[in-house]
Amino acid sequence: MWQHDWMSKWALYSPNKVAVSQLEDGASLTYVELNRLAEKVAFSLVSQFRLVQGDRIAVVDEMSNFYVALMFACQKYGFVLVPVNYRLASAEMSGIFRDAEPTIILYGLRYRGLIEGDFDDLSFPMEDIQLEESFEIETKPIINEDDALFLIYTSGTTGKPKGVIYTHKMTFWNSINTSISLIINTQSITVNVMPPFHTGGWNVLLLPILHHGGTVHISKKFEASHTLRALEKHRCTIFMGVPTMLAFMAQDSHFEDTDLSQLDYIIVGGESMPVPLIERYDAKGVAIRQGYGMTEVGPNLTSLHQDDAIRKKGSIGRPNFYVNTRVIDEEGEEVGFNTPGELWLQGPMVTPGYWNNEEETKKAFSEDGQWFKTGDIVVREEGNYLYIVDRLKNMFISGAENVYPAEIEKVLSQLPKVRECAVIGVKDEKWGEVGMAIVVAEDASIDESSLMQQCQLHLAKFKIPKYYKFVDELPKTESGKIDRKKLKSFYS
Repeated sequence: MWQHDWMSKWALYSPNKVAVSQLEDGASLTYVELNRLAEKVAFSLVSQFRLVQGDRIAVVDEMSNFYVALMFACQKYGFVLVPVNYRLASAEMSGIFRDAEPTIILYGLRYRGLIEGDFDDLSFPMEDIQLEESFEIETKPIINEDDALFLIYTSGTTGKPKGVIYTHKMTFWNSINTSISLIINTQSITVNVMPPFHTGGWNVLLLPILHHGGTVHISKKFEASHTLRALEKHRCTIFMGVPTMLAFMAQDSHFEDTDLSQLDYIIVGGESMPVPLIERYDAKGVAIRQGYGMTEVGPNLTSLHQDDAIRKKGSIGRPNFYVNTRVIDEEGEEVGFNTPGELWLQGPMVTPGYWNNEEETKKAFSEDGQWFKTGDIVVREEGNYLYIVDRLKNMFISGAENVYPAEIEKVLSQLPKVRECAVIGVKDEKWGEVGMAIVVAEDASIDESSLMQQCQLHLAKFKIPKYYKFVDELPKTESGKIDRKKLKSFYS
């Protein structure tokens, strides 16, 4: 039988150890309490709502101890958790409900207004779940490793969101890959600031740490000063954030005085972290581990050792232990070192596909169905170090030459006064498309000529942006990535 019930084991092995706590109010659950709450929630879902194995539970709420218990109820009894982005508009949310076809929709009271009337009969406040003191589910279902545990909807920056089927097997092997690559064990302590509707909220650190018997302190939202204080107070050993979060923390007035000596390192994902920001943390004695992941695979797929953070700057590191990789060119042939190609992935952490979407599932895999095609263009160095060149969909063609915005952004980000930048392709009568660099600068000492000069020193002529625009901030997706779809709509 698939060994899926992690909480029952830790309730036996470490019953009185704190598993999760909420930073906002200090409420905590030990492993035995978390396990019992998960059992109570499962009983209520069966007795009160008549749920059966395979039913989807959509949730519109912030991360909490109760939300984590609900997830473990799903792991124990075969329900499928559908975390929904509470920052969506009602119409967008309704589209996800129609696609996922949940049996029930649970919501935090503050989000009731987002759920349209069509779903009233399915919708219940989290508080409506009645927890009985005495309960027993007569027959526990048999959970298979390929059964869905989550449906995690992509951000939809390239179109309609797709429901990624995230299985019990993926959850387990992602945890194993994470613990082999990083220091994850019973002594691990983290603060989780990632939202529950993003795979990072569950699968980067929260579930791997709880799988290994550590402790997770939950914050409903990210706030730089609050996060710094929590990392120090709870003597956290590991933390995950996107570069934007780490930049806000480094700019906070408490940064220099905060004791982060207990941290083994900070895990960075979502976007490449600028070298000056890596050096800022290094000067404070905090190591940075950059990596690469995606909702459909892992998400913890590669990792760059902290000792290589400067020596191999720009690299996403090497594949994690149970991750197989190929780099494939436009003709479908595998390429050698230092040659761009699309990254293909294989392993037990790969999704079986998209929910009710055979067309998109087929497009995402190689013709033989054995390899997941990431859509990311990479080059591989000797030693199996990988470098992201760009997303395949971000590439634009200028004068018959392929231009990868990430390559230009990397060059511009080397300027100390460039805080953030993004490059998009815009229409041009002569070349078809040319580059536009959109830059967030530290101050007015950076101007168009200095940006152009930097590009001329490091890039071929056809890659140099024709246009430069300065802005106060770049639009971001909910996962902290630059929202290129919005940039294209603003400036194309």
